[in-house]
Amino acid sequence: MKLIDTRIPDVKIIEPAVFGDARGFFMETWSAAKFAELGLELNFVQDNHSRSRQGILRGLHYQVQQAQGKLVRVTSGKVFDVAVDLRRSSATFGQWVGAELSDENHRMMWVPPGFAHGFYVMSESADFLYKCTDVYAPHHERCIRWDDPTLAIDWPLVDGQTPLVSAKDAEGKSWQDAEVFK
Repeated sequence: MKLIDTRIPDVKIIEPAVFGDARGFFMETWSAAKFAELGLELNFVQDNHSRSRQGILRGLHYQVQQAQGKLVRVTSGKVFDVAVDLRRSSATFGQWVGAELSDENHRMMWVPPGFAHGFYVMSESADFLYKCTDVYAPHHERCIRWDDPTLAIDWPLVDGQTPLVSAKDAEGKSWQDAEVFK
């Protein structure tokens, strides 16, 4: 496995070793020992899987208590994945980082607790899997608008079309009104 730094030091891209031949491929996507060797000692308690069609944007989600770290990857399709630093004490507070994750590049992104997370589906559809360090707690969940002008996330929108978001995500808070971490 290869660890790739992003412009936010705590957010990492992980490139697993992929072994392929005419039959297909094999890759190890999680090994506590190998991740610990990379400096990521993680304890996951929940796995999630979502399927979305092109133009769907999910996020930017986070939990103000029971904050979740997420190891995210795509098993089918292509997404633009985004993490926003919500830790007021961080040098990168209010900054975001994005990466393309796909079934072709096999990359994963580590999004630590204290970050909002979202993704946009660029392919016809996408299957998105993520391992979480804490359980889903809907009463602690918050959402920041995907199109907040202060964050100015450069989403690679297909044909420039406005993405389809859930009613809950459409009611997300602005950056100025968002609840953040210390």
